[in-house]
Amino acid sequence: MKNSRFLADYGMVLVLLLLCAFFSVVTTKEQWPSGESGAKQVAAAIHEKHGKTARIIIAASTQSGDPEFADALAREFSAAGGKVLAVAKGEPKDAREALVKLSAASEKVEVIACTRVASTWAVFEDLRTDFPALDAPTVIAPQSYNSPTFLKSDNLLNIANQIAVIAIIAIGMTMVIITGGIDLSVGSIIALSAVVATRIIRDFGGGTGASAAIMIGACFAAILASGAVGGFSGVMITRFAVPPFIATLGMMLVGSGLAYILSAGQSIYQIPDSFVWLGRGANLFGLPNAVVMMVLLYGAAHIVMSRTTLGRYIYAVGGNREAARLSGVPVQRVILFAYITSALLAGLGGVVQASLFKSGSATYGNMYELYVIAAVVVGGTSISGGEGKMFGTLIGAFIIAVIQNGMNLMNVESYTQKVVLGFVILGAVLLDKVRHTR
Repeated sequence: MKNSRFLADYGMVLVLLLLCAFFSVVTTKEQWPSGESGAKQVAAAIHEKHGKTARIIIAASTQSGDPEFADALAREFSAAGGKVLAVAKGEPKDAREALVKLSAASEKVEVIACTRVASTWAVFEDLRTDFPALDAPTVIAPQSYNSPTFLKSDNLLNIANQIAVIAIIAIGMTMVIITGGIDLSVGSIIALSAVVATRIIRDFGGGTGASAAIMIGACFAAILASGAVGGFSGVMITRFAVPPFIATLGMMLVGSGLAYILSAGQSIYQIPDSFVWLGRGANLFGLPNAVVMMVLLYGAAHIVMSRTTLGRYIYAVGGNREAARLSGVPVQRVILFAYITSALLAGLGGVVQASLFKSGSATYGNMYELYVIAAVVVGGTSISGGEGKMFGTLIGAFIIAVIQNGMNLMNVESYTQKVVLGFVILGAVLLDKVRHTR
């Protein structure tokens, strides 16, 4: 029983760690340091072989990290007392022009410090013959090392940033599924919220000249409009006994249709550049703002579900609705709260999506309802209701994101990824059924 309880509480964490370990192994390959780290390595190699007063040329391409390498090496080497004769950033022809100029001036060059890409340029292959006046300089580039692409800091941040919207919406979906329901409208609500927010900014807030107050007001209006959609679904379910699947399926079509009507089928992009703060911005620690908000929301949701009367009511309704009603639980209001919360969080997800892409479009949120439900189910929430944890949902969201990211790094085609994710969802539901049978 202890082992079963341990697996129930921490099984998904173990699965996530195993997936991270697997993708770390299969994405391990030869890599080269770039930027400041590459500059420090090359500077140390030059100081060791030629001293701190060596005369050098720096060559770098325009690929990511290479211009930063050139600038950092020039600063560091000059500060140490060395002589930087030229910095060639760009293409092989730029390096050749620098070499020709220094050769004509009969400058003696001891080292050509290159990035990994620049070190492969043909212009450096036979310096002794092509530029004899330079006195046969040594070409030094960063040394390679084996490292998992999956574990690179920018890739891990990318995973967290990509999953933020799905994880935020999954909070509300967890509440809905714990009550024994389902919400298929969240994907359309994402699109509706993004379109409403950006259209208000464009048509009533001055477009690209909109103030911060206007943008905040537009976002709140979009979230409240989303909550109204969830409220309508909740009323249909509680007052008219419409099955949740049918009620939310209908609102999924309504929400999508409204998004296309309001946007006229076009993207709305006439919004200020500062609107991207929520989706693309980062705080002092380098964490994306959307990820920080996601963590705070999960903390609040965990407290609600585990420390409040409302949380106990949600579990009671999902466990046995009739027993909960006879115990005095306001079943109808609890269910209505769950659907409104799900829609409000989907609206917030739409605002984040609009901020991330700096536009609003009716195509946003496509298939998101399936990914959200997958995250909730994989995280251990019972599809039958009455059981689930917010922490488990967060882990489930990261499991989905890690699988997708890992397969992308392995160049697995998108069709195969859908097959894999489908089996992951089926496996999670099967485990839930087996656990309940036992």
